[in-house]
Amino acid sequence: QVQFVESGGGLVQPGGSLRLSCAASGIIFSISAMGWYRQAPGKQRELVGFISNGGNTNYIDSVKGRFTISRDNAKNTVYLQMNSLKPADTAVYYCNKVFTVPGPWGQGTQVTVSS
Repeated sequence: QVQFVESGGGLVQPGGSLRLSCAASGIIFSISAMGWYRQAPGKQRELVGFISNGGNTNYIDSVKGRFTISRDNAKNTVYLQMNSLKPADTAVYYCNKVFTVPGPWGQGTQVTVSS
């Protein structure tokens, strides 16, 4: 069955960096466009950015220039490199497919940016 397992979150000071990973199974990963989403307390889940099956990326304005999405098709894994983190980036981060019916949501990984 389809499964996404996110990891790599943690507590980081403002200005710090984290690299999140998402291991996918049960899908043909190499042809799937993949997205990173986040949900902050009291807010709806939002799409942060995505990577196409060809490697093209797009991001919401608030993370452009700070976040980078990449993928390793051999490992069925998508990554989110987050630099210059801000308290507003605090959220639970998830990955899932984009532009199609999403798979079941994983448990996510908590990112907390605080001094």
